[in-house]
This record gives sequence, structure tokens and C-alpha cells, in this order.
Amino acid sequence: MAAFLFERLPVFPLLVDLAQPCQARSFFRSRGRRADAVQYVSAMAQHPFPNVDDFVSRNAARAADFDASGLHKNPSRKVAIVTCMDARIDVFAMLGLENGEAHIIRNAGGAVTDDAIRSLCLSQRALGTEEILVIHHTDCGLQNLSEDEFNADLEADLGVRPPWALESFRDPHDDVRQSIKRIELSPYIPETSNVSGFVYDVVTGELDPVT
Repeated sequence: MAAFLFERLPVFPLLVDLAQPCQARSFFRSRGRRADAVQYVSAMAQHPFPNVDDFVSRNAARAADFDASGLHKNPSRKVAIVTCMDARIDVFAMLGLENGEAHIIRNAGGAVTDDAIRSLCLSQRALGTEEILVIHHTDCGLQNLSEDEFNADLEADLGVRPPWALESFRDPHDDVRQSIKRIELSPYIPETSNVSGFVYDVVTGELDPVT
């Protein structure tokens, strides 16, 4: 592990303080460029680590004049959005949403997994939503990632392979189509007449409709 990182970056001690070995190994394998590695470390060094004390302090400042008493637990726009956990995606800004208007369901890749189906089922059957947006994006961490190599890394570190699928993919548009098909075929989601798909460009900020 040490040799692997020293070959690519002279700040290895900082990386081992801030990232798990498996994560660092996956990052460098997927990127493979020194400039990306330097950018990665620089971004991590901009904020205190761990983050929790800073987050609690920021929350206290926000809560001092916060009042959401007028919001209902049911989304006012009756829409649920399934999208990726990618840190570059601000769902509210991307769609012009306000707090309380939509359910946001996020995971790695915006995959429609069993757990996403669980959330969509609750969203529709108990909380009144009737529309679903599936939004994937360009330059996703799962795009072109080798599931076999990732699982082999885990097995090497932990001795076991994960029981879940990583949901890696090649084309985000095709992956959106597959996600929509999973929604349409699920018996747990009653309303599928208003399901739309998009690919979000993380550089331009534009949504590309998937047909």
C-alpha cells in the first residue's frame, strides 16, 4: 500500500490520515493521474478534519433563527427524486426547489436498489407523492468502475465479498433507462405514469432528458 501511494504522490502521510486504504486505492486506480491526486488532497485540507465540531457549530448558527413550522411532512410538489450522492450535486439548486417540496432519495449512483424502492413505496403510499424523477450524472464515481476489482479489494482487506451489488455502469443514459424500468416493474410503487429520467452535467449544470 505504501509503495503504491509513494509512486504517485509525495504526501502519503496526509492521505493515510484522511482516507481508508481501500478508498485511496480505488481513487488512484480510477483516476490514475497525479494532478487529480494533488487536487484530491488539497480539497481535503481546506476544512478541519474530523468535520463534526465545525458542522455542529454551523448548525447552531443556523438554528438560531430557523423556523420550519409551516412545512408539512408530505412534499408539497408531490414528487420524489432519486439521484446520486455525488458531492457536486445540489439537488435544490439544480431544480429550483425549496425546502419541503420534494423527497430526495440519494445513494451511490442514484441506483434504484431494493432500499430505494422501499423509500419510493413509503413516499407514494404514506406521504402522497405521485411523480418520480431519476437523475444520474456525468463523471460519476461508479461509471466504468470495475466491480470485480472493487470486490477483490474488499475481499483482500476483509476476507469476504459484499452481499450487495456495486451497481457500476458504462453509460449514464442507459443506466437511467434501467432504473426507470425497475421502478415501472416494481409492484410496490403504485403510480408510475409520471416517471422521468435525466443525466445532469456536473460541469455545465444542464439536465439532459433521457428518452
